[in-house]
Amino acid sequence: MRSTVESMRAAVALAYLAAPRLLVARVLLTVVSGAVPIAVAWLLKVVLDRLTQGGPVLGPVLALAGVGMAAVLMPQITRFADTQMQRSVSLVARERLYTAVGRQEGLRRLENSQFHDRLQLAAEAGPSGPSEVIGSTLGVAQGTLALVGFLAALTVLNPWMLVVVLVAAVPTLRAEMLLRRHRAKLIAKLGQSWRRELFYKQLLTSPTAAKEVRLYGLTGLFGARMVTELRQIHGAYRRMDLRELAVQGLLGLLGALVAGAGLVWAIDAARAGRLTVGDVSVFVAAVAGVQTGLSLATHNFGRAHEAMLLFGHYQYIVDADPDLPPPPAPQRGVPSLRQGIELRDVWFRYADDAPWALRGVNFTIPAGRATALVGRNGAGKSTVVKLLCRFYDPTRGAVLWDGIDLRELPVEELRRRIGAVFQDFMEYELTAADNIGVGDLGALDDRVRIIAAARRAGVHETLSSLPRGYDTMLTRVFTDLADRDDPGTGVVLSGGQWQRVALARALLRNDSDLLILDEPSAGLDAEAEHEVHTRLREHRRGRTSLLISHRLSTVREADSIVVLADGVVVEQGTHAALLDADGTYARLFALQAAGYRDEIDAAYGDDPDEARRAA
Repeated sequence: MRSTVESMRAAVALAYLAAPRLLVARVLLTVVSGAVPIAVAWLLKVVLDRLTQGGPVLGPVLALAGVGMAAVLMPQITRFADTQMQRSVSLVARERLYTAVGRQEGLRRLENSQFHDRLQLAAEAGPSGPSEVIGSTLGVAQGTLALVGFLAALTVLNPWMLVVVLVAAVPTLRAEMLLRRHRAKLIAKLGQSWRRELFYKQLLTSPTAAKEVRLYGLTGLFGARMVTELRQIHGAYRRMDLRELAVQGLLGLLGALVAGAGLVWAIDAARAGRLTVGDVSVFVAAVAGVQTGLSLATHNFGRAHEAMLLFGHYQYIVDADPDLPPPPAPQRGVPSLRQGIELRDVWFRYADDAPWALRGVNFTIPAGRATALVGRNGAGKSTVVKLLCRFYDPTRGAVLWDGIDLRELPVEELRRRIGAVFQDFMEYELTAADNIGVGDLGALDDRVRIIAAARRAGVHETLSSLPRGYDTMLTRVFTDLADRDDPGTGVVLSGGQWQRVALARALLRNDSDLLILDEPSAGLDAEAEHEVHTRLREHRRGRTSLLISHRLSTVREADSIVVLADGVVVEQGTHAALLDADGTYARLFALQAAGYRDEIDAAYGDDPDEARRAA
């Protein structure tokens, strides 16, 4: 965690960058606001003394009226300035935060729960943090300014009262600091509870989860768990609030005793002629002003301390180094793939204490050829995809692009040469055209290329028949109030249709050097699956591709099939060669083909070898 001083400097620098004029104006408003109560007290003394002792009062009265008007206007003007500054700072802070998140080009930190918790705190504290730090710091300055002015008055009237007030301030400041520090820690501690509460809330309101939630009657379960999380959160805050109430109540009583003792002394001194009526009014105002200034300063000091502790999470995210180290001597661009991609003795695990996901993997994806990767769930197939896209770097070993380690290549340019359909593809709440166009931002407005990709994926007819064609929103979560009554504004596609849209998104990169297809037909029926794979075979011809599928019938025509088991390559070869080897692949294929075995045996009963190959 960064020090509070560093957090404060960063917050002020951010506020000055976002709204320099407002920051200067806010400082001036603080000075004026701190001076107003002191001016009121001394002008009131002058008026009262002149009334009792004789003398002109018009000037002091007019000045008192003017200062009174300032006292009324200052809070309103300050509130307006705070609001405007907060908006300006929030915009810059959000931009910086998500730019910093974008610098994390891999997945290591985003898939780390501790980093994710701090990211959530940063998202909450970042936009409001600088304004909160500056507002509370200026509150300390305002309280201190008033405090100094009234302490000067007490020094003139009764130096011993000054000592009493200062001694009473020490426990107040100490208690406020401890309370704010405890509150900041509590907010950080409850981060996971807030995330779980949000998770259950999203399950209860998400259209994606609605079917299962209603079919299985999960509303009560998730609702109860959400309420349980909220009760735990609220209970923690209630205990904190009770602690603050008790501490601040005791401190308030201490302040009241000091003020009462001071008032008794002032009245006694006035009776004895040692103080004038104006002096008494100044003394009363000074005691109250000192206590108010102390309260304001300590309260805002605690707020500033808490805000800086939370803002430290924002700074941690903003200052975090990229999770993928830059190449020591980067290549100039990424050469077109000529030979192939090699995984050479690749070992990988997601954390130092996690099991190995890959253990000494060796295989090559030849350029211009189709390679298939198969294996049971958890064999390491998705991990291989993450390494090929350089979302992670190998723990040991290397992934080579025509003999060049991926770590030596600019990651953005590398990824421009890769097209992919991920198993957990995204369904963007955008138009149909945008859902495909985001696959290559250079083609986002190129309707010809978008339609060509949709045709290759077999989804053109579906999209062109939508109410607004490719301009139809693929969501019913409307953002434009004017469109809510238009039934053609949004459409929800079926799972198979979304699968084809995701495929079109990958195929938009028609010139990609590597096409990764991770379960590209998982959501399709048999006829649609056959059609898609026929189109893909035509598209992949002469291209470098990696096909991952649990349906082994879809990978049989690959030039080479690599079989993974427990993070190790156990077999590789053609479909026919692997069947002849009668190993892991043959057993998996036989299990999937068991439903068709009788028909195959009936057709090829006289030729067992041919029957085996037909399977």
